[in-house]
Amino acid sequence: MTIDHDRRRPRDGQGSRPLIAHILYRLDVGGLENILVELVRGSVHHGFRHVVVCLADYDEAFRRRLPDGVPVHALHKPPGWGLGTQWRLYRLLCQLRPDVVHTSNLAALECQPVAALSGVPGRVHAEHGWDMADLDGTRWRYRWLRRALSPWVQRHVTVSRHLAEYLTERVRIPKRRVRHIYNGVDTKRYRAARRSSEEDSGQGGVLVIGTVGRLTAVKDQATLIRAFARLRERFSAKRGDLRLVVIGSGPEEQSLRALAAELDVADAVELTGNCTDVATRLAAFDVFALPSLAEGIPVTVLEAMASGLPVVASRVGGLPELVEEGVTGTLVPAGDPEQLCDGLAGYLQEPHRRSLEGAAGRRRAVEHFSVEAMVGAYESLYRELLAPPARSGSVARKG
Repeated sequence: MTIDHDRRRPRDGQGSRPLIAHILYRLDVGGLENILVELVRGSVHHGFRHVVVCLADYDEAFRRRLPDGVPVHALHKPPGWGLGTQWRLYRLLCQLRPDVVHTSNLAALECQPVAALSGVPGRVHAEHGWDMADLDGTRWRYRWLRRALSPWVQRHVTVSRHLAEYLTERVRIPKRRVRHIYNGVDTKRYRAARRSSEEDSGQGGVLVIGTVGRLTAVKDQATLIRAFARLRERFSAKRGDLRLVVIGSGPEEQSLRALAAELDVADAVELTGNCTDVATRLAAFDVFALPSLAEGIPVTVLEAMASGLPVVASRVGGLPELVEEGVTGTLVPAGDPEQLCDGLAGYLQEPHRRSLEGAAGRRRAVEHFSVEAMVGAYESLYRELLAPPARSGSVARKG
């Protein structure tokens, strides 16, 4: 049997561009999913083709954000290990014959052995962050699972230095197989709004505090609503000028509405549901808040920074890598409404900080977190994995 080592030639024989198969649990509104869309959009015209495989299913409206011609497959995985799903995935990969499989987060990591057994030559796994099941990465079972499946993975990608240290120091994956690639944002789509001098000086009336994210326990919007209620109590004279906008949907929506009513702030809290034009809504905010209990490199914070907003966020995960204390925003302990209230109050008491820190955040997003830099880093990684093996005669001797 002859083995073709020239991995630059697509395995499926379709054209000359390698095929990347992205595997994730579900394609729906979320940070990881936004990054996937941006990655596909950015590289689809630069030498790669893409296909998306959802272990569960997908949201049709979100699927339409992908470029035309990018297929999406759903395997309808039931809860649990799902051996039947793995068999369907094996058959699908044998049919698609991708050149690289790119899995995302722990739920898709178990697909790496299937990819290897189906003959996929390039295998990447990306870690985007943790959830309520393992807020700080301390659960032994999940560390063991990552370590056990790591031999099937050629490159582990982390979106933050925090996650890279977790993989190398606590999971004990060799550093040479861990690659750090920051998430990126379209800084042309998200731009700083032009605010009047009256607004910059704090005389412009309503102060809008906003957040974007799925309404789930790990995002902890409940702490933000409690902090907002304290803020209205503390600045009772300006009570009518303070508003909170929560963009997103999810299982916590009804409990958050009930909490706002219980704290007597329902008249000033707007829960919008999902939004198709987040950039426009961000342009109407004065301060962005993210009270999460755990995070990787959240896309919503990058979008807020690119929009010229100061960010008040929890000091968890990769957030300290984004928010520079006193320069682009404020970091506070997670789950503490009082300290979150203090952080927000600073932008009410010193309104000039909004424009100063917002402008600094915009510069930081443009310089370090562009979608172009992210796409370029992933493209380089794919090419590295698909490069033909070096011939022994061309390897230079060590002096």
